[in-house]
Amino acid sequence: MFLALVGSIIASGFLLWTPDMDRDLLEKKYGQAPSETIFLEGMEIHYRDTGKKTAPALIFIHGFGSSLHTWDDWAIELEKDYRVIRFDLPGFGLTGPDPRSDYSDNRSIAIILALMERLEVSKATVIGNSIGGRIAWYFAANHPQKVHQLVLISPDGFASYGFEYDQAPQVPVVAELLQWSLPLFVLKKNLEPAFANKNNLSLTLLERYYELMLLPGNRRAMIERLRQTVLQDPVPFLSKIEAPTLLLWGAQDALIPVKNADDYMRLIPKVQLQALPNIGHIPQEEGADRNLLYLQDFLKNISVVFTLRFSLL
Repeated sequence: MFLALVGSIIASGFLLWTPDMDRDLLEKKYGQAPSETIFLEGMEIHYRDTGKKTAPALIFIHGFGSSLHTWDDWAIELEKDYRVIRFDLPGFGLTGPDPRSDYSDNRSIAIILALMERLEVSKATVIGNSIGGRIAWYFAANHPQKVHQLVLISPDGFASYGFEYDQAPQVPVVAELLQWSLPLFVLKKNLEPAFANKNNLSLTLLERYYELMLLPGNRRAMIERLRQTVLQDPVPFLSKIEAPTLLLWGAQDALIPVKNADDYMRLIPKVQLQALPNIGHIPQEEGADRNLLYLQDFLKNISVVFTLRFSLL
């Protein structure tokens, strides 16, 4: 989506300067309670921790260009029965740019581990969308003792055009334009393919994406994260995942097609797939209520299995 975004800016012929927004104003709009910040791994992380602290913990990881707010609709329902933890990855949302300029997956993993330690969460269900899905399965493969269940929502991670294994992508020099020019209509044009029905991209939703991208430093951070995206062959990692895994995938996902689920189904030992009719790349924002039912069913049924198992021991 990022490269298409840059291309659209150029093709449109508009080099309109788009200034950053004031951080204080953004915090007042998007950082109200229950938002908090916590100092981890040398930086302030914006996060939310809702629900009963004694309930089973769910940790949510958002996708590229997004924020913890992508989970708002699901969090309202899930926090009734679970401890819901969500945070903004470095370079996104109100977390803002990483002072170390490190946007690698290993950096994200270190932040998740530190967050779990500080919040005294020994084990959690990890849920990720898009690049958040890639970070989630990488975390589950490397820290199986920390993951109770795994939910991958249209996950990223396999090689694709412009992204090969073990090498950084070639980011066009013109990508630098994003720092200065980001017209709202261009962002709208590039977000619409993430939805099966472009009318589901509401003005409120569009404005949230747009405004949080304009937090000082975030656009530069997006470019740096892209530069530092060095994919590793998922095969040896996926086969090491021990947690029961649910794949949630929009049947009309135009960004990462549902046919890609075949690779995950082949490699993850305990996995099931739920394709979502008439849904695109972001099921938590399109048909959220209906899609949440599949997640709740997975969480509940796994809980029942574990309850029965322990009762027989």
